[in-house]
Amino acid sequence: MKTKTDELTDVALDWAVNQIEKCCDGPWTPLFSTNWSQGGPIIERERIELANVSADWRAMVDSDGGWVRCYGPTPLIAAMRCFVASRFGDEVEIPEELKSIQTGEGK
Repeated sequence: MKTKTDELTDVALDWAVNQIEKCCDGPWTPLFSTNWSQGGPIIERERIELANVSADWRAMVDSDGGWVRCYGPTPLIAAMRCFVASRFGDEVEIPEELKSIQTGEGK
């Protein structure tokens, strides 16, 4: 299922980051979007800039000569969305079962 990168949260966002990082083959991925010890090194390595903008956080990264900007309620969510958008673009294909977990459907 195609999902807008700027709408990714929870398991779907962490899964998308893991598709880039390729650090876990199991059913569960690291918590990049909620754990600084896992998401922080990506922010540092990729030189993702963070700023508090009104009620949201903005993350920006220079990707192939163009700036990618994403927003989120926390710095980690904004940064991980930005990281995913810099690699996959404005939309990413998320497995249907992850979308169900994210929205609480099927419970």
